[in-house]
Formats: sequence, C-alpha cells, structure tokens
Amino acid sequence: MNVHAIRMIQSLGLQRAASGVAAGGKLGRGPRPTRGLFWVAAGLVAGSLSGSAQPPLETHRNLQAVHLDGTSAWSGTFPFRLRGVLLNEPADLLDPTPLFLPWDNGANAGRMGGQWQIFIQAVAADDRGGTACWMGQNYGNLAWLRNSELSYTNRAWVAELLRLNHDPETGHRFRPGDLVEITVYQSLFYGGKRNINEGHSIDPRYDFHVALVQAGYGLPEPEVVPLSALVRPDDGNPATSEEIFDPTRATGCEHWQGMRIRIPGLRLATDPALVQALGPRFFGTNGWNPTAAWGQRLCTVTDGAGRYLTVRHPRYSLGPVPEGVFDAIGILNQESGSGIQGTNGYELILQQIVRLPPPELQIALHAVVGWPDNGTDYVLETSPRLPDPVWSPVTNAVIWSEGRRMVVLPPVEGQRYFRLRRP
Repeated sequence: MNVHAIRMIQSLGLQRAASGVAAGGKLGRGPRPTRGLFWVAAGLVAGSLSGSAQPPLETHRNLQAVHLDGTSAWSGTFPFRLRGVLLNEPADLLDPTPLFLPWDNGANAGRMGGQWQIFIQAVAADDRGGTACWMGQNYGNLAWLRNSELSYTNRAWVAELLRLNHDPETGHRFRPGDLVEITVYQSLFYGGKRNINEGHSIDPRYDFHVALVQAGYGLPEPEVVPLSALVRPDDGNPATSEEIFDPTRATGCEHWQGMRIRIPGLRLATDPALVQALGPRFFGTNGWNPTAAWGQRLCTVTDGAGRYLTVRHPRYSLGPVPEGVFDAIGILNQESGSGIQGTNGYELILQQIVRLPPPELQIALHAVVGWPDNGTDYVLETSPRLPDPVWSPVTNAVIWSEGRRMVVLPPVEGQRYFRLRRP
C-alpha cells in the first residue's frame, strides 16, 4: 500500500465495529485495525494479493443442491468464488439505512437495523440457478449472541456498505445487470436456500467480497413460467402446501429458485373466504405497499384455476393495486422460515408487472367469436337480447390459435349477443 493510499484512508477516519481481533486470533474488545473498510482500501488490499492463488469457482447448481427435506446438500469448503449477474439494487429489497440498536437487556432483541441483500443469477452454460447474499447490522441483537459489541456501529456499517456496493479495483458502483464475482468465506442455510453471508459475525475473516467482471453485462431475460409449473390447485386444507418441490431441481420451484422469471395471466386474490383454504398463507392485497416492512409486503396471486402463490412487493412503487390480469416479473425466492426443512415458502419478489388490457371480442363474418388468450379461462356466454339479457354458456369447443381463443358458431336466425365472464 503506497503513502498516498494510506493518507486517503486516514483522511476518512473510518473505524470498523468496536469488537476486534485480539492477539491469538480471538475476538477481543476495543477498536480493530482499519482493514479494507471501504472500496478504496479494499481495492489496494486486493491488488497486493493478486499474485496469490484464487479460491476455486463454485456453481449455483452445487451450492443450492438440497436433500429430500429441502435442506442444503452442499458439501464444499471455504473459501470459494461464485459468479453471476446482479439482479437487483440492495435497497430494492431491504432498508440499508444505518440504525445501530444496542441489545439493552433484550429490549431490541431481533432488531437488525440496516440490512443489505442482493441476488446473482448463473450465466455459465453448465450452471443454473441463483443465490442470495445478505448482511445485517445488529448481529448482537440475535438471541444467541446478546452482545452489542458484536454489532456494527453506524460508522462501521456505512463503511461496509461502501465496500460491498463498489468494485474494489475501479470504484464502479454495482448496478443490476453487472456480471460480478463474489469471494465467499462463510454461508449458512436457512429458509430453504443457502445464503452467502458473514455467518452473523463482524469478524473480517468472514467478509464476502464482490468484484466486477463486466459492467453492463445485461439482465437475463426472464423465463416464462406458468403458475401451474410452480403450484398445484389448492386442496382447501390450510395445513398443506401445494408448492411443487422437486429435490432433483429438475422441475417445480427449485428449478427456478433465485432466477428471474415471468408468470403470465395472474390477478390478485381478494376473496376473504380464501383464508379458510390458505390459512396464514393468504395475504390478499394488504402488502401492496412499498413503504411497508419486509414481512408486511406480501400479497396473494392466482391464475384463476385454484392455484395461489405469494408475491412480495419491492421497496419502490409498482403503481396502484392491479384490478385486472397482469404478468409478474421478478425473482423466485424461498422463505420457508426454517433451518431444518425447505420444501415450501416459495414466493416471487416482484420487480415489474405488465398490466394486460381486458380482452375485446371480435366477431368475424363467418360466425367466429375470438378473444386474446391471456391465461385466464373466461367463459363465453350468449344472450338473444339486450336489455334484460338471459345469458347462457356457449358449449361449442374452444380453439386455440396464435395466441387467441376462438369459437366457431353455426348460422342462427336473429341477433345474438356475446360476453366473456370471468369464473
């Protein structure tokens, strides 16, 4: 490290958390030496180590492998490198605002303060899937730690954000669509997926490091996935889960976990009676709010065929609550809420919705009634008069052709009126 770099570090005067590494390698009290606190310093440290051997590259496919109960089957070792394209801004998902809160005899138990999270998706031809990376500020407020000195101070937390949000070599601020490589020294399984993290520790030995491979590489095109490929029709029992879990990861939710997907033909589920069938998995539209907390930004969507999935609203506006049919684009995530099983809890973290206009009927001269196929099973009905209509379903076979549904009708005398009814 040259003199100019040392002066840059000293001029910022940033110290990391008050808990440090004492002689003998144990955690001790008091300030630790400044070490890679922000992207300028981290880049210099990385440059000085460039001649050393790099950790091996790991694949998302291996890292996210699971057992029959959905728990992690990964058997690799640390450190390793993981490559992928960045899918989101950290602040889109969690609030990184510094908020140090002491343990205070349990008064702030579980309150994490600032949090940071990204997803990266595999790009290699022989790899598939995606991985979440998470970091929190107040580890000392976890029930098994209970020690404020094991949390980041506000100043140290800001330094960590600067370090993770910028490339250490160039100072480039990471953006969605950048191809990055993460060097990992710790990861934990929870909620159905293996997360890259610090092991809930401020010890710098467990820091993960993000480096730029290619700026503007481009977001992956979302794979189109019908809801029927992710969940089965609900069985009416709130104690069961209809999410499709395949431990081989060849089908079902595991096949797309951590990836950008597009689910067509959805609408928000609003019937309050669904709480009887879905139980606590029914959220209605209450979570359509970008200012709500992580656990409160949940809604329920359906394809109109008895299938339901949880979606999570981002921390930015997606517009008003959609009243009609829409396609949902986002990251398929899993939050089973457990460290000992991971077969359920799948959700779509919304990034974009594509609102679809209501279908308009077109009647051809040769008595063909057609409408756009947007994934909803509308019922075609007919009435001999308007007003005071008498609607009855059209029983003729429905034909699918080039993204449209059509019904061919035989000639009849008199006028006939048609409508589409949503089941």
